[in-house]
Amino acid sequence: MNNIVTVQDAVTAFADFMEPTAAELDAIEREMPVILADVELLDAQIITLDRTPTEVDARRIRRARRRALAARVALINREAGTSTAGGAA
Repeated sequence: MNNIVTVQDAVTAFADFMEPTAAELDAIEREMPVILADVELLDAQIITLDRTPTEVDARRIRRARRRALAARVALINREAGTSTAGGAA
């Protein structure tokens, strides 16, 4: 007889009663600028998949990369600022 416990765990892992916690929603909210910047970068890259990138496409991708990097840096700086607040040397 086969044990189906792992199948049951996979099914109940996404049950309706399992909502994200407040901490998880806060983390998503903090990371939203990074997520949106990554989506913008992906959009710029997807546009160039089926054609040779023009100079405008190249600029769009460079701009999107800079925004994504800036969003990551801002997130890291915010997290570093909140983690060291409290008297850390």
